[in-house]
Amino acid sequence: MRKTGHRSRAVLAVLSAAVLGLAGCDAVGGNSPGPSGSDAQREKPRTKPAPVWDRSPESVAAVGDSITRGFDACSVLSDCPEVSWATGSSEQVDSLAVRLLGESKAAERSWNYAVTGARMADLPGQMAQAATRKPELVAVMAGANDACRDTTEAMTSVADFRAQFEEAMRTLRGALPKAQVYVASVPDLKRLWSQGRTSALGKRVWKLGICPSMLGDADSLDAAATLRRETVRKRVEDYNKVLKEVCAKDRRCRFDGGAVYAYRFGTEQLSRWDWFHPSVNGQARLAEIAYRTVTARTS
Repeated sequence: MRKTGHRSRAVLAVLSAAVLGLAGCDAVGGNSPGPSGSDAQREKPRTKPAPVWDRSPESVAAVGDSITRGFDACSVLSDCPEVSWATGSSEQVDSLAVRLLGESKAAERSWNYAVTGARMADLPGQMAQAATRKPELVAVMAGANDACRDTTEAMTSVADFRAQFEEAMRTLRGALPKAQVYVASVPDLKRLWSQGRTSALGKRVWKLGICPSMLGDADSLDAAATLRRETVRKRVEDYNKVLKEVCAKDRRCRFDGGAVYAYRFGTEQLSRWDWFHPSVNGQARLAEIAYRTVTARTS
């Protein structure tokens, strides 16, 4: 019995040493195999997800109103899309499309569906047209004509403006879920009035019906005229708030942060015919703002 007990204790000691040795190898690494299962998954290097916003899209479509059509930039009361800030080919402007794509590709891969006189209610239809081209970026500038009405009472309500812009975004998303959208703020129309009213020619053209809610009775500074202009300006600010809020709900939409509204257009940036719409120089400034926003590393 004594010999058997001694032999058993010896075997037990050897087994214990072996177990402890294996445990020691695992504790310090040694030659033990790597972790498996959930531990292995945790230790796998994670690939960085592709950014949602592509700073170099390969095609551009533009929607909006007379500003995007280059109205009154080349000749009186006429569109001049070749100087459009969004898709124009003019070297003087260096449009958003040209800056992003280069001249030759911009000629083939950019499209302008803006319409002079268009309001936000027209944007869903323009979005549907633009979507047929499958652009990677849609550039939007709309809202000035919603404030530029015969009277302040006729201006598009803020609620309707919001519903119409949301419909436009839904229209685009229904066709192109991953298209990117650049949204420009509505310009400060009162700033344009204050600059243009120094031109006798400009004021004569204004009487043909350009933005009467802001430009009508241009030289009047009485209480009624001042209130009318401030009402228009406040409505534009409300429109810009809508553009910002609706755009913020879409992961692939960038608002310019109010940059166009804040830009201090001078006489050099205004049409020499109507002193209200952007000149060629003004179109170039709009292109700069758009390009800066689209290519920014963060929105």
